[in-house]
Amino acid sequence: MPRRKQDKTMGLTILGSGTCVPSLERSACSALMQVNNSRLLFDLGPGTMRRLLEANTRILDIGFIFFSHFHPDHTGELVSFLFASKYPDVNRRKKPLTIVAAKGFSDFFYGLKQVYGEWIDLAPEVLSVIEMDNTGPDAHRFDDFVLKSIPVMHRKESIAFRVESADGISIVYSGDTDYSENLIRLAAGVDILICESALPDHLKVEGHLTPSLAGKIAAAAGVKKLVLTHFYPECDTADIEGQCRKTYAGALILARDLMPIELA
Repeated sequence: MPRRKQDKTMGLTILGSGTCVPSLERSACSALMQVNNSRLLFDLGPGTMRRLLEANTRILDIGFIFFSHFHPDHTGELVSFLFASKYPDVNRRKKPLTIVAAKGFSDFFYGLKQVYGEWIDLAPEVLSVIEMDNTGPDAHRFDDFVLKSIPVMHRKESIAFRVESADGISIVYSGDTDYSENLIRLAAGVDILICESALPDHLKVEGHLTPSLAGKIAAAAGVKKLVLTHFYPECDTADIEGQCRKTYAGALILARDLMPIELA
């Protein structure tokens, strides 16, 4: 049965479109998805919790957090998120929370607990951790969606995620990456690719994409809609759309904080 435009089983909002650089306009890169009854948070850097409230979402509504890698601009508010989930008692988290990241997250989280102890130590029936393979493709089926992941070119724990709903809608979140054949494979035919585009073409740095490289990936994957995000301040004065159009002719969006993304 063809997908109907009025079917709203999946939603997407860009929470943060920026980086580690403090900005009044852009908080750290993050995205919020809703798939049926599940609310999914992708990365949790500085400013994300405030953006959630501005998107009419409580932290207690979040059932899943997906970390693309462990850099502070992607994980920096995890401690605050867990601490706020415990206190005060009237708002204590009862809904289970699942954290999904690459292998190595348990060690990373253990280090945080050595510093913060019981302040972030949620009960096992509330908090669970799933580690995805960081050496090859991996997949996990949840009640409301299927999750796929694959390693990308940034850090050893860096992975991109693909979420597929039961009615066939698919979204890929790249996380931080350089040009990656793995990302092309993961994003093949995807409805929306949320892709980092950290710096303009002439300022390319190792481990990050530029607009034309992100476009090249999207074109090779046959992406239906490309959302560029994770902009350093240098992007604000560059022709990001023009650079991306050198390699990609499809639907294109330049992310802003709190931007809802149409799935159709």
